[in-house]
Amino acid sequence: MLVLITYDVNTVSGGGTKRLRKVSKACQNYGQRVQNSVFECVVDASQFASLKIELADIIDEEKDSLRFYQLGNNYRNRVEHIGTNESINMDDPLIF
Repeated sequence: MLVLITYDVNTVSGGGTKRLRKVSKACQNYGQRVQNSVFECVVDASQFASLKIELADIIDEEKDSLRFYQLGNNYRNRVEHIGTNESINMDDPLIF
């Protein structure tokens, strides 16, 4: 399923910049950045549960926020892109 993850981490408070880096790195382990603080992650249910726990452990719930949009398995018909930096199709083979 495709999950769109957005986050807002307060970097003014102590430790905010470090939390921001950790949230970004955790999201990069599961998907790709499509905009600042926005990631598209193609995950199964167990990966999604693990990612939510990992992110919840990083943020300060009194200062930061996370939003998860579950677009499901038929997401290809629900995502439209206009402009530069189109994302990589995660279903295509990756060649390194």
